Formats: sequence, C-alpha cells, structure tokens
Amino acid sequence: MAHEDHSGMRAQGGPDTLGDVVPFLRPINGFSLWSRAVWGWALYDWANSAFATVVLAGFFPLLFHDFWNIGLSGAESNLRLGWINAVAGLGIALLAPVLGAVADRAGAKKRFLVVFMVLGVLATALLSSAPGGAWVPAASLYICAMIGFAGANVFYDALLLAVAPPERWHFVSGLGFAMGYLGGGLLYLGCVLAALNPQAFGFADATAAATTAFLATALWWGVFSIPLILFVREPARAARARRRVWARGFAQLVETIRHLRTFRVVGIFLIAYWLYIDAVGTVIRMAVAYGRSLGFAQSELIVALLITQFVGFPAAILFGWLGQRIGPRRGIYLGLLVYVGVCLWGALIREPWEFFSIAVLVGLVQGGVQALSRSFYARLIPADAAGEFFGFYNLMGKFAVLIGPPLFGLFGVWFGNPRYSMLALILLLVAGGVLLARVHESEAPARALR
Repeated sequence: MAHEDHSGMRAQGGPDTLGDVVPFLRPINGFSLWSRAVWGWALYDWANSAFATVVLAGFFPLLFHDFWNIGLSGAESNLRLGWINAVAGLGIALLAPVLGAVADRAGAKKRFLVVFMVLGVLATALLSSAPGGAWVPAASLYICAMIGFAGANVFYDALLLAVAPPERWHFVSGLGFAMGYLGGGLLYLGCVLAALNPQAFGFADATAAATTAFLATALWWGVFSIPLILFVREPARAARARRRVWARGFAQLVETIRHLRTFRVVGIFLIAYWLYIDAVGTVIRMAVAYGRSLGFAQSELIVALLITQFVGFPAAILFGWLGQRIGPRRGIYLGLLVYVGVCLWGALIREPWEFFSIAVLVGLVQGGVQALSRSFYARLIPADAAGEFFGFYNLMGKFAVLIGPPLFGLFGVWFGNPRYSMLALILLLVAGGVLLARVHESEAPARALR
C-alpha cells in the first residue's frame, strides 16, 4: 500500500519533524507512524472498546439482573448470563476461521469488518429499547452484538499487516490498545456520571440513563469506525482469486489446519496464548463479581474499572515501545509476571486501597500483553493468509472462556473461600508462559503460502 511521505526538507538550523528529534518516530521506507491509515486503524479500537467497557464489562450485567430479570435470584440470573456468553463465544469461535479464510481469498477483510461492525452497532442500539422483564429479547440482541464485536475484531486484527511494516507492528498494535483504553474509558466515565446523577443529565432515573448508554455506545462505535473505512486500504486480490470465494475459503481453511500441524511454532503459540489469555480474560470478566463477594461497594468497583481504563492508555503505548526494545516475548513475560503478583495479592486483599492498587497494576500490563501477543503472532504467520490465521487466533481467545471462569469458581467452592479463586489463574499463567518459551520466530513459516 502507498504511504504518505512526511520527510520534507529540514529547515536550516533545526529539525523539521518530530522524527528528527525522536529517532523512533522517523519514517521507515516511506512509512510514517503519522499516516492516516495507522490512525484510522487505531481509532477503530477507540470505537469498539466502548462496547467492551460500557456494555460487556459495565452496564449489561447489572441491567440483566436488575432490569431484564426482575424477581430472579442472583444465581439464576448469572446462570442465564453465563449461557448467553457461551452461545455468543461459541458462535464466533466456529465462524471466525471460515470467515477469515473467505476474506483472505476475496481480499475483503475491511468489507467483512464493516458488515460485522454494523451488526454490532445495530444490536447495541436496539438494546436500549428492550423493556423491563424482557430477558429473551435482551439476550438475543446481546448475542448479536457480541458476534458483531468479536467478528469484526477478526478482520481488524488481520488489517494490522496492511497498515504498518513488520518493524512497527509492536508499536502500532500497542497504539490501538491504548486508543481503546482511552476511548472506552472516556465514554464509560460519561455513562457512569449520568447513571449516578440522572436528573442532572435530563433522565428520569438511573435505569433510563443506563439503557441510554447502549445507544450512546452504538453511536460512538459507528462514528469512530469511519476513519478506518476511509483511510485503511488492503492489498487488492486478483480477479480470479475473488471467484467462488466461499468454496475456496473452505478449502483454504482445511489447508490451514494442515499447516497448523506442519508449522509447529504457530500451533504452540496458539496453545500458549489460549492458556495465558484465559487468565487475563478471567480477571477482566470476574473482577467485579470477586470484589462484590469480598464485600467491596459497587462505587469502589466502578472506580477501580475506571482506573484500569485510564492507566491502560499510556501503558499500552509503552508496552508497544518496550516490545521493540526487548522483544515481544520478554514483554509478554513481564506482563504475566505482574499478573502472577496480582493473583497472589488479590487472594490476600482486605482494604479498598489495595483493590485500587491492583487495578493500577492490571491497567499497566493488560493491554500490553494483548498488544504484544497480537503483534508477535503477526510475525509468525504468512501475510497472505492473515485473516484466516487471525481467525484461529480469535478462536483461541473465545474458547479460552471455557476454562478460566469455571476454574475460578471451582477453586472458591473446593476450598470454601472465594479468595482461593485467584490462585487458580496462576496455573494458567505459568502453563502459558512455559509453552511460550518454546516459540521461536526462526521456525515461522514462509511469508507466503500460495
């Protein structure tokens, strides 16, 4: 793809660009970190992270119990929510590799991303109109929104290879996560303020403010997706490659499964990622429930989530830079080591300030581990099959929820104390770290398969 040239002529007596002051920002072979494609791509993380923060982690679980399941016990409501998440996760896990293969054959990663994005945006917007007690319509819309969110991410991740050269993947991946933390955090902050002070924002009550948050999220997601649509270009495929894309896509999927058996290093990474990202995801999904089980107030948990979001913004950028300085594997190991410390501390936590401190630590490494995992994986796979291979990458992330949360809960039941739940995650972190040590870029497949 073509990139903007920001080299220019240096003014006499001083540098002409920030890249002359900060060597890391200098253009490489015509590529600049200031290109519209890079920022258009990163802004999509700003856009869709609003869903992850406001809907997935924030308001939907609360409203599902208090508004759409009125009169139902907490255990029954949580069971329903667990099944809903499982259905959504299983659906996208089964679809992702096939869709990725088809998008590779058709040169249609961005097109598929837009289709899933529109599905997610519409379903999220409609959630705001689901009436009280109507848990089935709310659950159906949530599943559609989840599939739209996760499905679009398959193609968003794969487009990383189209917006930056390999030398900049770690930083650009970190930039995307950083923008996501900031964007999602800002919208979540606004929605929380409205829910806590509904009359000041013109709402009748907190429920009205909370349901309107879904509509605000949909608008945010849709509007900030526009820069990616306008500025990100993927390499065109030959006309013959676009014919019979579904049949060819299925054939390519079968071939990739065979390649995963042949390219041992890619398979080992996916299993390692599956294990440690499960622990990371479980911390995200279970933190509020764990805090409530220990008696922390809802307002304290909201503050902790906001802390994680805003600390995660600069930390994700820092980890992108760190990945280029010390290598992505060492950067991931650093993050996993912090998570082990978080789990140990979390099992002993007593005071609110400790919960806030843990939120800071999680914010420092959460986005970094995710960003470096994505860019490290990008260096292991053939570029012409990025969508398909990232389909498997996202499949591992979706199947991961089948291990961590149940194990988290079982440890608390087995040992008779929810504090032991945190120790279960150390098993996943250590197992993933051990396998990651066996992943070597020198064993990666050729950059082109076909």
